[in-house]
Parts: sequence; C-alpha cells; structure tokens
Amino acid sequence: MSEWGKKSIDMKQTADALLTVLEEVLPLLKAIPDDVAAVKPVGKWSKKEIVGHLLDSASNNQHKFVRTMQAEGHLDFVGYAQDFWVSSQQYQTESWENLITFWEAFNRHLAHVIRHTPESTLSNTISINGSQSFTLAFIMEDYVEHLKHHLKQILPDAAIESAFANVYNT
Repeated sequence: MSEWGKKSIDMKQTADALLTVLEEVLPLLKAIPDDVAAVKPVGKWSKKEIVGHLLDSASNNQHKFVRTMQAEGHLDFVGYAQDFWVSSQQYQTESWENLITFWEAFNRHLAHVIRHTPESTLSNTISINGSQSFTLAFIMEDYVEHLKHHLKQILPDAAIESAFANVYNT
C-alpha cells in the first residue's frame, strides 16, 4: 500500500473541516456577481466552471466513498474526463446562485457521510483508473484538500490553505 494510504484520520475532524470551509467561503462566493463568475480566461475555466468541477468532484467522490465502504477490502474505480464533464454540463451558462446553492448542499451532505462512515471501512482501499491504492480515509481527507485547492483559484485573496497534491496520476 502507498504512503498515501497509511494516514490515520479522525473523520469527525475531516467532516468539521469541510463544514468550516463552507462557512468561511460561502459569503465570499455569494458576493461574486454572476457576470464576474462567468469571466473565462483564455485556456482556463471560469469561476462558474471551477464550481462546476467541484460539483463533479463531489458527485464522483460520493460514489467513491459509498462504494469503497461497501467493498470487501479493495475497489477499482474509473476516472473521469474532467474537461468533458465541465463542458458537457454547460456550467458556464448556469446561474452562479444555482451553482453555489447546489455546491453548498452537496458538500453538507458529504460532510454528513464522512462523519458517519463506519470506522471498520476506513482502511478499505480504492484505486482510480489503475492508480496506486489509497485508503477510504485518505480519499475523504484529500477531497477537502482538493476542494480548498480550487477555492483558492476562485478566491485568491482568501485565507485558504490547501495541502492538495495530485497523487492519483503518478
């Protein structure tokens, strides 16, 4: 098992960390006007598309969490083509308010799932698209770090720290 799969994590702490991030950034996100959120830098995602990507991440991670809980030891999981997911769902044309509202609700639910994950499943492992194996506990903690990584892109002046490193494609 990789070094990434051996980390011991307090899931209540991880769920609380996710909720704290929501409470801290929601007022900042809601203050961004729709037209500003729609500005699309050349070759990059707009703020709307970044939140759309975070919705896709929430959806994919919900499946990872629940399926890894259910697995008897190890789960092989498919990756996803994030640029296709973002463009095909047309997040750029969705209202900023709708994106933020859905993102908040989905993440509150994921915090609930994380908090109530049976301890006996936290050492179950998952590999994504043939990657090395990671524990369920690591995937849950990393979800929060990935979220903060992208929130820093939307809110560069906010006091957000992220320890995210993309270890899935190595």
